[in-house]
Amino acid sequence: MTKDSKKSFNKILIANRGEIALRVIRTCREMGIKTVAVYSTADKDSLHVKFADEAVCIGRPSSADSYLNIPHLMAAMEITNADAVHPGYGFLAENAKFAEICGEHGVKFIGPTPDQIRSMGDKITAKETMIKAGVPVVPGSGGLLGSVEEAKVIAKEITYPVILKATAGGGGKGMRVVWQESEIEKAYNTAKAEALASFKNDGVYMEKFVEEPRHIEIQVAGDRYGTVCHMSERDCSIQRRHQKLVEESPSPFMTDELRERMGAAAVKAAQAIGYESVGTIEFLVDKHRNFYFMEMNTRIQVEHCVTEEVTNFDLIKEQIKIAAGEPISGKHYFPEMHAIECRINAEDPFNDFRPSPGKITVLHQPGGHGIRIDSHVYAGYVIPPYYDSMIAKIIAVARTRKEAIDTMSRALSEYVIEGVKTTIPFHQQLMRNEDFIKGNFTTKFLDTFKMQ
Repeated sequence: MTKDSKKSFNKILIANRGEIALRVIRTCREMGIKTVAVYSTADKDSLHVKFADEAVCIGRPSSADSYLNIPHLMAAMEITNADAVHPGYGFLAENAKFAEICGEHGVKFIGPTPDQIRSMGDKITAKETMIKAGVPVVPGSGGLLGSVEEAKVIAKEITYPVILKATAGGGGKGMRVVWQESEIEKAYNTAKAEALASFKNDGVYMEKFVEEPRHIEIQVAGDRYGTVCHMSERDCSIQRRHQKLVEESPSPFMTDELRERMGAAAVKAAQAIGYESVGTIEFLVDKHRNFYFMEMNTRIQVEHCVTEEVTNFDLIKEQIKIAAGEPISGKHYFPEMHAIECRINAEDPFNDFRPSPGKITVLHQPGGHGIRIDSHVYAGYVIPPYYDSMIAKIIAVARTRKEAIDTMSRALSEYVIEGVKTTIPFHQQLMRNEDFIKGNFTTKFLDTFKMQ
């Protein structure tokens, strides 16, 4: 039975900050749902605090004292009488324990169940689940490595190059590529040490290293009644040290046949865990268009806007409706336009993308036909040094990829941010790069890209 989404929740607390918090607030307002913003003392002047119906300070600037502090978040829910929580992305968005605690206190976690988060949160478990579901995976160790000797044996079986990965990893931490046996002992020890320091878990596993890969992900949605659909792909291959900088849909590498096969595999993957929410199945695709499951993100993604623009679909609204118990149609969505997203970060692209926190003294954001800006900053806003350095996401939408690139180039030329260094010059140069324009790039593209 379909519920009226406007009455599904009375008040949603957004357990996040910045542009994603503001994005959720906007959709909630359209749905007639009250919102609660939480903020650290460093974020007291952020726009998400100003636009929410209520706002609660949850601690000092450190993430551990604020956005990762579950007792403080639960207290904020209690004093505001929030009946649901939206975790956004990052922070506690894929924390099964947080989702569990919310449920125990009668607060609906807008996302998948704790068990679904756990099943995809550990990469070894996720890979085993995908193998059972018949989803292609990269050949590898099949479990955690117990020793350097075991690593050498498996590497010889699947052939070099191989890659060592932290089972609890993310963001490129605890990850090492090994090209020959003489390198494996040092890489193994380094990956384990980095994994332990980053995630308090030194477990590592091995996979065949896919050369000339594309990073292509499929957006999915599932409801509690077993229905799953996909919303086609996003190409996230333009990345630096495993951090995405540009995303687009449709992928210039995609064919209709490949889209059909990858979409079907993504639906299988979500069905294998009875997934209920919006999420993303991430794949590596080699130069021969063979694709392999990489991981599942059980949350909304930074780049969800790209899918929204090419399908004319509000993914945050869908996420809230699913959490409220509404069924989805099961219809698959395909790109009707072309969209490119550039992440504008407070980083210096001429100085190894070094973070550049500080006060924005002058701000002029572009507009015009085909441009969407998701941002939480304004002139006079101080970018704190404690969190992710993203200032804004700019999305260009057009009928063709060439037109989207032209629109993005024009918009970037209008973008003025003074007071801090930004990645705008990088994106301007990328939009003029011949290989990018032709769609000739892999995840290694930025290894040889030089700022002029």
